[in-house]
Amino acid sequence: MSGMLGWITGNSAQKRKAAPKDAIVTLRQHLDMLQKREQHLQVQIDEQQNIARKNATTNKNAAKTAITRRRQHENTLSQTVAQISTLEQQISTIEAANINQETLKAMQKAGKAMADIHGGLTIDKVDQTMEELREQEALAKEIGEAITSNPMGQTVDEEELDGELETLRQEELDEKMLKTGTVPVSDEINRLPAAANGPLPGRAQPSREEEDQEEEFARLQAEMAL
Repeated sequence: MSGMLGWITGNSAQKRKAAPKDAIVTLRQHLDMLQKREQHLQVQIDEQQNIARKNATTNKNAAKTAITRRRQHENTLSQTVAQISTLEQQISTIEAANINQETLKAMQKAGKAMADIHGGLTIDKVDQTMEELREQEALAKEIGEAITSNPMGQTVDEEELDGELETLRQEELDEKMLKTGTVPVSDEINRLPAAANGPLPGRAQPSREEEDQEEEFARLQAEMAL
């Protein structure tokens, strides 16, 4: 019984949904018929007008008959044009009402969808979620700072490393001295006394004239080389 009732209800809903479309189709068919009749009446009016003009001077009775028929056709044409106008207005009204109905249904579906989406949401829940996110972000930041500010292992002392490197270097030099029986050149140089500043004793300093001659000689050599 319930299945039969559902079928009847669904069938009725489909009929209500199809009613506007069926009405528009019927009105358009009738409108098409009236427009064809309008064209046919206009042709008959033109024919009777031509007959009246043709017999206006030669056959008075035929001309009057043609005028009478033309007026009848004109009267029928006026009624047909009025009917066409009425049908066009009705079609436009039904189409607009159908569009409004479909638009309203779409808006109702959209409203229901939004209600379903927001059904489990409240301002308090949103605020609580945002607060939890902020707390987690702050915790992540604190963890990152704690990891980077406390590196694993001991702190490297650069001076201690340099001292140990110098010790290793000296040990290597001593080992070479023991093997070869010689002192490295660098050490020999370090052991030599520093040269005294100033000219060597027993050697006269060149005069200004000698210096000029030397410079001139050097310039000549450079020109000959070019």
